[in-house]
Amino acid sequence: MRPLAQCQVLLAAVLASIAAVASTSAPAQDRAGERAAMIETIKSHARSAPSAVGRQGIDPAVLETMRKVPRHLFVPEEQRSAAYRDRPLPIGYGQTISQPFIVALMTDLINVGPGDVVLEVGTGSGYQAAVLSPRAAKVYSIEIIPELGKRAAARLAELRYGNVEVKVGDGYYGWPAHAPFDGILVTAAASHIPPPLVEQLAKGGRMVVPVGAPFATQFLMLVEKRQDGSITTRQLLPVGFVPLRGGGAR
Repeated sequence: MRPLAQCQVLLAAVLASIAAVASTSAPAQDRAGERAAMIETIKSHARSAPSAVGRQGIDPAVLETMRKVPRHLFVPEEQRSAAYRDRPLPIGYGQTISQPFIVALMTDLINVGPGDVVLEVGTGSGYQAAVLSPRAAKVYSIEIIPELGKRAAARLAELRYGNVEVKVGDGYYGWPAHAPFDGILVTAAASHIPPPLVEQLAKGGRMVVPVGAPFATQFLMLVEKRQDGSITTRQLLPVGFVPLRGGGAR
C-alpha cells in the first residue's frame, strides 16, 4: 500500500493532467452549439447562391473545419457575444473579421488540400488562416498593420496552428520567397487584381480576391491559372470588404 503522502502526490498529478487536457480541448468544445447554428446558416446562404458556389453547397470538409475553429477567440472581448452571427465584426484599426459565409465560400473556392501551399493577403484577426490551416500543408499570411499581425501570430501560435506563418508587410506584392502558391486568398478589396499575386499563383492554382472601390460595388472574383499559364477570371457575387492597403491603393 502506498503512503498517504505518495497517494496525494499521485492524485495531484492525475488532476493536473486532466486539467491540461481539458484546457487544450476547451477552445474547440466551447460554444459548439453556436458553431453548429453558424454552419446551418452558411449552408442556407450557399443554397441561395449556387452560381457563386458552383454547385449546391459548400464542401462538407470546409464546413467541418469551421465547426471546430473557435471563432470567438479571434475577435475582441467586447465582440465575443456576436462571434457566431453571420456578419463581419470590427477587430480594431479599421479592419474586420469576415462574415462566416464569405470565409467558407472563399476557402471552398480555392480548393486546396494536403500538400498545397496557400498565401493569405490580410491576416486580420487570424481566423481565415486558422480555417485554412487544417486544409493545407503550409499557410503564409501577410498583414500590413503591425499590431494586428503580431496579435494574430500570437493567437495562432497559442492555439497551435503550427503550419501558419505570419509576417508584417505589404501583401499587394505577395511573398515571392515562398511562391508559387496553389491558392491565394485576398481578404481586402483591391481596385484591380494585383499582378504580383497573379504571377505568384501556381499553374492549376486559384485565387479569390474582392475587386472594387471602397464604398462602391465590389465583386468577389475567382482567378484561375491554367497549366499553359493563361489566366481566366469569373465574377461571383457582390461583397463588401475593407480596402486593400499598400501597393494596391495607388
